This record gives sequence, C-alpha cells and structure tokens, in this order.
Amino acid sequence: MKTFEIPEFYRSPLITKIKTYQKTNDPRKRDMSPTYVDFGPVGFYIARHFGFCYGVENAIEISFKAVNENPGKRIFLLSQMIHNPDVNKDLTNNGVQFLQDTNGKQLISFDELTPADVVIIPAFGTTLQIEKLLEQKGIEVQKYNTTCPFVERVWKKSEQIGKENYTIIIHGKYTHEETRATFSRSAQSAPAVVVKDLAEAKKLSDYITGKKDASLFYEEFKDKHSANFDVTKHLQQVGVINQTTMLATETQEIAEHFKQVMVAKYGEENTKQHFADTRDTLCYATNENQDATYGLLKTDADLAVVVGGYNSSNTSHLVELLEQKFPTYFISSEKEIESNTLIHHFDYPHQKKLSSENFIPKKDKVKIILTSGASCPDATVERVLNQLLSCFKNATTKEEALSFIK
Repeated sequence: MKTFEIPEFYRSPLITKIKTYQKTNDPRKRDMSPTYVDFGPVGFYIARHFGFCYGVENAIEISFKAVNENPGKRIFLLSQMIHNPDVNKDLTNNGVQFLQDTNGKQLISFDELTPADVVIIPAFGTTLQIEKLLEQKGIEVQKYNTTCPFVERVWKKSEQIGKENYTIIIHGKYTHEETRATFSRSAQSAPAVVVKDLAEAKKLSDYITGKKDASLFYEEFKDKHSANFDVTKHLQQVGVINQTTMLATETQEIAEHFKQVMVAKYGEENTKQHFADTRDTLCYATNENQDATYGLLKTDADLAVVVGGYNSSNTSHLVELLEQKFPTYFISSEKEIESNTLIHHFDYPHQKKLSSENFIPKKDKVKIILTSGASCPDATVERVLNQLLSCFKNATTKEEALSFIK
C-alpha cells in the first residue's frame, strides 16, 4: 500500500513500535486480538488496528502540500478536512481558513473567492453543486482534492446501480459531509433516500410492503430523499450503499433487511431484479477498526478509552461497540484526563460533555483498553497513554514494558 508524507509530529515512536510488531506477527490481519502491554500496576490492551487510515493520510499529505506550494496565497478548506481538532488546528495555524463548518453552515461567503485562491476539498468530498460553483469561480477544484478514494468508490457504485434503474438507499447521517456529498451524486443518476439506522430502514420498508400510506413518506423522510421521489414507484428496485464511517455490521443488516423484503414481495427467483448486491462499498479501514474493536470486547479489561474528534462518526461507533461491555470514555486528547480520579469525556448520542470521578478502579492491577478513530494521530494516542500512566505510582518504564518486542 502507498505510503504518505505526513508531518512527523503526528507519528509516535511507541505506537509505531507496537504496530510494527503487530504487522510482523500478523501481516494478513487474520488475528484481530489486541496487544497487551504490561506496565506493572496498569496494563493496556492496544487495538490491532486503529488510527490514521489511507484516506486520512492522503488528505493530510495533500493539504500540507497545498500550504507549502502556495506561499502568499489565500488557502481555504471547504470544511473540516477530517474530524480531528488537532489536525484542523494545525492547518488553521498555517493560515488555512474554513469556508463552512461541519454542518455546511457558511463561515466565509463563496462570493469572496477569486481564481487566485486555493480551495482544498476535504476527505469527505463535496456536493456536485458546490464543486460546480467553485469551478464557475475559476477555482482549480481537482488540484487539491483530498476526497478519500474509498468514498469515491461508493460514488461509482451508486452511479452504476443507478444506471441499472435501482433506487439508491444510503445508510448514513444525512447532515454528515460525506453523506451530503454521496447523496448529491447518487441523486444525479437515480432516486435516492437516506436512512440513519436499521430502525429507519424498517420504517422505509413499510412503504415497500404497503403497510404505510405512501403520503406519509414525504413527512417521515423530509429532507432525506431526492427531488420528485415517487414512493409508489421508486422502491420497487433498490440497492444499499453507505457513508463509509458507519457500522459495517449495521450496513449489512440494512442491506439484508431490504433483500428479504424484496424476496417476500417478489419471490426468491426475482431477487436480482429488485435488489442490487453492493457489499463492496464498505471501507476497509472502517471494517478493520471495527473488527479490532470486537477483538477488544473479548478481553477482561476494566475500562476503555477511545480517542478521537467529538464529531467523528467512525470513532463514535467504536465507542458504541465498547460500551456494550465496558465503562467507556470518549476523549479528544490527553487534556481530558485531569487526574487519576477525574476524566472529562463526550456523550456522543446526546452531544454533550460529561465528567466522571473515580474512573480508575481501585485495584492492584488495572487493565485499560486503548484505541482511536481513523482520523486520530498516533502521537495523540501516545500522549493519552502517558497521561494514564501518570495516574499510577511505580509503573514500569516503556522500555521494560515493550521488552517483548525485539
């Protein structure tokens, strides 16, 4: 796989050593169990796969290239390049300005742009409408386009099944940048509708089976369907694609649900005419991070710490999985760990910060799960580990703890 030139300050000697050890012992990633690092009074289960993915490293390389190649020019990011506060802050510290926030709210008017300006397209991509607007202003849209190749693969699949007359069902959060971009492109080739989870997918399928009156669709899925969507016609043939950072297992459940609805309505022998197989739109990095998290669920840890941006969808799903078994703390950096008795963390479903006291159990040996989202630098994960280590007296040195790695 291609390697990227990213700033050295995002890397971590400690995490690199652990990842190299994991890769050497399991080059094909057949074993998703974590690596246990023993520091005496505390041990860490380090996930088999976490941190910067291909798309994120690609975006970081292109973004810093834009900064280095354009001294004196105004450089804009269409929105957050990735959902990580440290990386976005590093770019703004280098003079990059945001045109929109993560929800699409305008921060700087497009009217202010000139052909001499540089605009970076974020890793999530952008809508066709915005891309066209930038081109009309003389901006070289493709020069610094950091759209993740795996997101583009989803777009190609949506175009393909759209041309085959399938309606496109997008599993995603309809306000998310990536879903907005995917929706705009899907709607170019076919009717499209967004569902956020299996529960919403089941609501949509009620219109296929006729359990619900068609007129209710336009209110229930307001702002989530393409223009001129005809619920009486456009749900006879469907295919499911996804926002690449969603839970892969849920995307598969949603696809299987619609497949079985079509089997029940049209018969097994007619399934292919009414349901498109789109399993290859799932992102490898999202899959591997989630598979590694299932590996963490098999441990005997006392708690889990997940590091990432609070608006990071892929990170939130790792938290969602770990919360099934462990007290789980979603933090953005080491600064959220105030002491060995107080941690500040994020409640993603309710979008609010919480503080928890005595989060480290009083035990002779504490075991902590440590992982991060796909847009979190390894250096941040190491700083979190260091901060957690500082909560324990008489912890062994890193050299001793990693002595098993030759």
